[in-house]
Amino acid sequence: MHHDQINPRPTVGLVGNPNSGKSSLFNLLTGLRQRIGNFPGVTVEKKAGTLRLEGLPEVEIIDFPGAYSCYPTSLDERLVVQELTNPEGDLFPDALIYVADVTKLDKHLLLFTQLRDLDLPMILVLNMADLIETNGLTIDIPNLSKKLGVPVVPVSAREGRGAEELKAAVADLLRSPLDYRPEEPFFEPGASARDVLAELRQDLPARNDYHALLMIHHAPWLKHVPEPLRHRIQNAKMKHNFHSLQAQVEETMARYDGFEPIVKRAVHHAGDRSTTSDKIDGILTHHVFGPIIFVAIMLLLFQALFAWASLPMDLIEWFFEVLGEGVRNNLAAGWLTDLIVDGIIAGLGGVLVFVPQIAILFFFIAILEEVGYLARAAYMFDSIMQRFGLNGRSVVALISGHACAIPAIMSTRTIANWKERLLTILVTPLTSCSARIPVYVILISFAVPEETFLGFGLQGLAFAGLYFLGILAAMLSALAFKYIMKTQERSFLMLELPTYRSPVWRNVGITVWQKVKTFMVEAGKIILVISIILWAASSYGPADDMAAAERAAEQMAVELALSEDEAADVLAGQLLEASYAGHIGKFIEPAIAPLGYDWKIGIALFTSFAAREVFVGTMATIYSIGSADDELRIRDRMAEEVNLVTGEPVYNRATSWSLLVFYVFAMMCMSTLAVTKRETNSWKWPVIQFTFMTVLAYVSAMGVYQWLS
Repeated sequence: MHHDQINPRPTVGLVGNPNSGKSSLFNLLTGLRQRIGNFPGVTVEKKAGTLRLEGLPEVEIIDFPGAYSCYPTSLDERLVVQELTNPEGDLFPDALIYVADVTKLDKHLLLFTQLRDLDLPMILVLNMADLIETNGLTIDIPNLSKKLGVPVVPVSAREGRGAEELKAAVADLLRSPLDYRPEEPFFEPGASARDVLAELRQDLPARNDYHALLMIHHAPWLKHVPEPLRHRIQNAKMKHNFHSLQAQVEETMARYDGFEPIVKRAVHHAGDRSTTSDKIDGILTHHVFGPIIFVAIMLLLFQALFAWASLPMDLIEWFFEVLGEGVRNNLAAGWLTDLIVDGIIAGLGGVLVFVPQIAILFFFIAILEEVGYLARAAYMFDSIMQRFGLNGRSVVALISGHACAIPAIMSTRTIANWKERLLTILVTPLTSCSARIPVYVILISFAVPEETFLGFGLQGLAFAGLYFLGILAAMLSALAFKYIMKTQERSFLMLELPTYRSPVWRNVGITVWQKVKTFMVEAGKIILVISIILWAASSYGPADDMAAAERAAEQMAVELALSEDEAADVLAGQLLEASYAGHIGKFIEPAIAPLGYDWKIGIALFTSFAAREVFVGTMATIYSIGSADDELRIRDRMAEEVNLVTGEPVYNRATSWSLLVFYVFAMMCMSTLAVTKRETNSWKWPVIQFTFMTVLAYVSAMGVYQWLS
């Protein structure tokens, strides 16, 4: 809607190159009034938020993925073109805020001029305005605004400077959008393009000639171009000898020739152009020191996960103990009380106790992204990655995979080479995501003594070792797939390194809050459902078997002269074994016995194939039901579990390491498989992914158990 009547729910699109500071500006404008979802029909993350302006309805801000051009080389860029060339689409904006890095204006204006020619009301934001003086820049804002034909607003999203001026400009633009539409296009199409346009212009639902030209270029994949029109476009292109690639190159060169003189006249640099960032890069991206520094940063991160999370974890464990005890003391004894205490509270408490570690992980990843280090990791490891059939951008996916494989797999849309993208998708789940943290923490306490080595805690080193094991497995798996899958497509990495900046703590805080909230809500829903089902399956069983279990427990109590508490424990254990869950565990026990697992671990393995984090919640539920002592923590209950045949602890070193290795390699996340299916548009690849990871996990865990036994 582009007339002077204000839309009752106006939409403003936030667009710009990657690393232009769009996300910081989005956070500045919307604060915590944000919603995270997906763009329609794809798994690209969609951030939308609310901007409040005086005298106007609430404005919806949509943060579009970063793009370099309207001629996309990645799926993220395709999405931007798809939505901004479809006036009938739900996400087509009333106006655009184009965000450009003020220190790289000569590189960031290509996409700006293309979108300006789509006849959309626009504001140009010169972000990182705090660097203007630091970098010795002087900018003639009025001249730049006049030559580009749009309002220009300098903003420092990091410091909040210029925010009110930007809001005032947006309000004015929405009140009078016709005043902000460009008077003349920045680019005029060539002769062959004009011939095609002359033949098709009446058939194309386009706002102007450049809009029509983009539809002609991208007709094969634009969803809003109907099939009959696609055929007419293809015939017209052949008839007039129109070559898309040649026309794209000519257009790009013409646009640079148009805006480079404008930038040179409006932006002046004083003194030496080399920056502090360049000097830091000489060390951090050095071919020898760079990787060593990267490994050191990762080691410190994992040490912090253990060291900083200890106290808040103890407090959360204590809270759930008190909560469970209070509920049991204040409710009448019966199945409902058992369900609430042993099912819901035990299951949720067993997982929420790990929120501090997950928050710390996201905190560090957010800082690394904020300061500009993640992009450099992609650049630094590109040549190494290519030897394994991957791409420098795969590093971003593999690092992001340590938070969650789902957004990590989505991030592969920026990889232009299909084979490299597919290999990255297939191996990313081998990197240890945050859902594995609860499993690692609880099992490392049994597998590794609480000692130090050269000042480092052994448990923290083991934790880091599991992460590096996952990365090693991902790289070797990619290498194997590289030789199995053949392609002639050439590899390239196009990446802009952002300037090093101190982190914006507001952005870090918002990121941590959103990710932790998502983990708690998504994991909480799954665990709540599975905890209730598991409690029912563990509390009930075939009537004859349950009666036999009661008789056996009574007989054992008499024969061994057990105390009342000991007899209650024996009865709880016998009833659990006779329950439906016990039957499932017993059924799969022969298959997992070579790995050192008993039927109780079998139940946890079975339930955690839906989601890894369910393992701890399952163990909490099983040992709550299988124990009369409600005050013991889950780790203490597992530590007390004894193998009746050998007399040794169930969670000895061999079994614990076997389980750890199994969880490093196993594909235990239905959501990840679903995203793999959507990203590859085939069931073939998720089936291959699930099969190779499960086989790798089983064989490796069996080898570890047999070796340590």
